[in-house]
Amino acid sequence: QVQLVESGGGLVQPGGSLRLSCAASGFTFNWNTMNWYRQAPGKERELVAAIGTTGDWTNYADSVKGRFIISRANVKNMVYLQMNSLKPADTAVYYCHVRVGFIDYWGQGTQVTVSS
Repeated sequence: QVQLVESGGGLVQPGGSLRLSCAASGFTFNWNTMNWYRQAPGKERELVAAIGTTGDWTNYADSVKGRFIISRANVKNMVYLQMNSLKPADTAVYYCHVRVGFIDYWGQGTQVTVSS
């Protein structure tokens, strides 16, 4: 079965950095676009970043452009989100996501808190 397991969240001061990781299994990883979403308290889940099957294209939400970098390692079935210059507004639960066929799969989420 499809499994997505995120790690790397935590508490960081404004201006700091974190690197999130997502370990994927149960599907043909290099056939699928991978995404990172986030959901802040009281807000809808939003797409943060996406990466194509070979890493040849990436897309970012306007709010994170120039600060976040999504990458993937197909040989390891891993996708990453490097988050730099973090702001309190980046505080949220971050989710790894993949659509396989017509089904959306989500990880359990990892909490990122940006606070001094």
